[in-house]
Amino acid sequence: MAKYEKTIIGQFEKVVNQLQSDISNSGISMNLVDESNYSIGDTKIAVRVYDKYFMRNGNRASLSLTVVGSNSNIYISAIGAGGGSGVFLNFSLGAETEMVSIVQNSIERME
Repeated sequence: MAKYEKTIIGQFEKVVNQLQSDISNSGISMNLVDESNYSIGDTKIAVRVYDKYFMRNGNRASLSLTVVGSNSNIYISAIGAGGGSGVFLNFSLGAETEMVSIVQNSIERME
């Protein structure tokens, strides 16, 4: 498992759209599995789940992305999982970290 969390200042819709674009364009096997959107008052929440096939280890890894915005304060959480192989010993070649780094790089370009 790999995780990245960050709080930034920005426009919620712009951040979500840029993240979606960067993640979707990161590889041909990247797939948006599902999404959920919710708002209450000034707070908006976007949840996205992606998966990607990694040929090097023959597995799929998932990326769970949560973006919460209140006014111009935006919290981003990206969690990568499932990139390992084996029943008892989860040996990973870095698939989860690679997926989370897509989000990290996207956010760093926005700042």
